[in-house]
Amino acid sequence: MNLAKHDPETEMEMDMTPMIDVVFLLIIFFMIITDLTQQDLEDLELPVALSASEDKPDPDEKRPIFNIKHTGEIIVRKEPLYKPETHDGRKDPMEDVKRKLAIIAKNMDKAPDGLPDGHLMVRGDRSVPFKHIQHVMEQCAQKGIQIWKIQLAASMPNPE
Repeated sequence: MNLAKHDPETEMEMDMTPMIDVVFLLIIFFMIITDLTQQDLEDLELPVALSASEDKPDPDEKRPIFNIKHTGEIIVRKEPLYKPETHDGRKDPMEDVKRKLAIIAKNMDKAPDGLPDGHLMVRGDRSVPFKHIQHVMEQCAQKGIQIWKIQLAASMPNPE
């Protein structure tokens, strides 16, 4: 019986460097993707709703989200659009909000009557005065914007 003999000098070792590179690239990729999925959401303490349904947005639909912090600051995709304490000397302090809403309305699907047919999510902190949420809603009614489907975010009560 002739068994193949292994010569220890000809044995090959596997180079793990490319595999480690690929693993690090995958880790970086998933870290970036995870961050991008949360980019629309600010860290807010939402008001508790007495009755609400779970938010299950269509993954194919890009729903714009306006976050309103307890200070009244309005943020969209990490971009501050309005700060109540600073108006930058402009006549209309809501100018950036109007501009963003107009772009959103322009990119939404249109209903048969020509109005935007998409939803706008407004997330307000639990302690924000309603007047700041009302400012966003008023801007949605402006000519050239006319977004009429607005969803308000709330947290579910803790089952105790």
